[in-house]
Amino acid sequence: MDNVGMASALFGFLAVGAVALFTMISVAVWSESRRKERESYYKNDMLKKVAEATQPGANAALDLLHAESRIATARTQQGLKIGGLVLSAVGIGLLVFLRALIRDEPIFLVGFMVFLMGAALFGGSYLVTNPVE
Repeated sequence: MDNVGMASALFGFLAVGAVALFTMISVAVWSESRRKERESYYKNDMLKKVAEATQPGANAALDLLHAESRIATARTQQGLKIGGLVLSAVGIGLLVFLRALIRDEPIFLVGFMVFLMGAALFGGSYLVTNPVE
């Protein structure tokens, strides 16, 4: 094959691959949003039925909502902590790697910036989220 044919084949392959990738992403996002919508609908329907049943049922529904709120807060806080720790570790690794790779320039400070972002994310997990009761 000549260079023009090879370039056309590569372009066609990459174009089809890009279309397939973004189609898959859009279908995945659409199905996830539908799942969350159904989950929310059934949860709200169940809570409405329990709340209308009796007074203890209403209290149970409120307790369930508070428990779900606490669980969501704890998950958010844990996610921020893990993200901050991972980002800090990447920053330290980048700092060491860039220092060993390029000794003449202070390019290794990029790793320190990444480390500080991770530290801010980790520290922010305590400031942004409400304490879990």
